[in-house]
Amino acid sequence: MEKSLRSRDIKIVPIGNSMGVRLPKDLLQKYGFTSSLVLEETDQGLLLRKKQDDKLSWADTYKAMANEGDDWSDYDPALLDGLEGEEVDA
Repeated sequence: MEKSLRSRDIKIVPIGNSMGVRLPKDLLQKYGFTSSLVLEETDQGLLLRKKQDDKLSWADTYKAMANEGDDWSDYDPALLDGLEGEEVDA
């Protein structure tokens, strides 16, 4: 099944000292755009997409923590809590 892509001509309009585009209401509703969205530059052009929650995945959280370079050595004593050989019921 081939996706049908619709193109629309839209105008660039003045907004104060800037320029902007007006998006049709039906498209805003169709894609769930509300007060803000994300604009990405791609090799093929500009991409507008819905803004996602600011929640990080565990992997992203780990990377962010590693990039901070924090000293976690204060937590090393927790490694020697005496439970090394214990079996844990799941």
